[in-house]
Amino acid sequence: MNKYDIKSLERKLEKCKSMSLDDVSLNDVDEITDIKIDKRKSSNERILDFLNKVKNPYIFKVKGKLVRIRFSDTEKTADDCLTNVLKNLYR
Repeated sequence: MNKYDIKSLERKLEKCKSMSLDDVSLNDVDEITDIKIDKRKSSNERILDFLNKVKNPYIFKVKGKLVRIRFSDTEKTADDCLTNVLKNLYR
């Protein structure tokens, strides 16, 4: 994993985290399906590879549509949130 500049990736994450959709142009955002990650690598290496390859890990395109992801500072996991959404949809 030493081929990654961790400090540079940390700075990139910090800079990108605060960007809004208004701050980016559709042409300057990666299409998520174009990002190729080697599935044979460890999960940590795949994450570092993704962070290294994308322009902004928080904003990307899916079939030409802008998508912005955010993470809350809570103890809830993504699984918890998705389970809640599904429970509420199918009551």
